[in-house]
Amino acid sequence: MSDGQQYWFNTKTGQVDVGHLKPGATLMGPYASREEAERALQTAREKTEAWDRAEED
Repeated sequence: MSDGQQYWFNTKTGQVDVGHLKPGATLMGPYASREEAERALQTAREKTEAWDRAEED
């Protein structure tokens, strides 16, 4: 459930940042929940692997 906040995964610190941030090279998001932001790298990896498999077909 969303609380209206925006969550960002900071690739430089490995932490979740909260609030309305200006996107940058070290931020992934925004995400609707802290949990989604915490899984940002895993989600990106899964999407990349799926795209790679699709290109092989």
